[in-house]
Amino acid sequence: MRLASGTVMMMILAIALYFTCAWGLDALHILTSPTYGLEDTWRSQFVFGMGSLFDASPETLLRIAAVFGAVKLIAAGVFGLHVLDRLRSLVRGHADPEILEAGLILVVIASLAAAAPALWTHNGDIARDQTVPLLLAALTAALVMAERAFKPVEAEVAAEAAAPKGTRWYAPWR
Repeated sequence: MRLASGTVMMMILAIALYFTCAWGLDALHILTSPTYGLEDTWRSQFVFGMGSLFDASPETLLRIAAVFGAVKLIAAGVFGLHVLDRLRSLVRGHADPEILEAGLILVVIASLAAAAPALWTHNGDIARDQTVPLLLAALTAALVMAERAFKPVEAEVAAEAAAPKGTRWYAPWR
């Protein structure tokens, strides 16, 4: 059981590190560019797709791109906090999964928002680019549920090991 728990923890850590690095670099590219990343035609197709859906002006396209860059930066920061929390948990105990879940919610919202215009305009190539973050978010959610399932078993084993032989490890209500 310990090996499975450690494997799950390392997989969650690796996915969080991926989102920290990949989305953080993408967000820095978007936010430091004078055109908010619109010069990269492949990565900015969802912005142009949203612009065509809402009949947006060029200024509005820049704002949409800036919002997506900010969301990616926030998500990368949240995943970075989770990576630090995981590293801290190696020394002090259990990591807080709520930080990770907040990052996953941001990933799902941003990926669905980026995939919607691609699906609306029947552009399967752009929609396929958004499946990787969605699949990683789904895998991470499943791993978090598995990690939560491992914790009560480990706590039970620790409680039984700590209790002296022949004593109850619980106190019934009276």
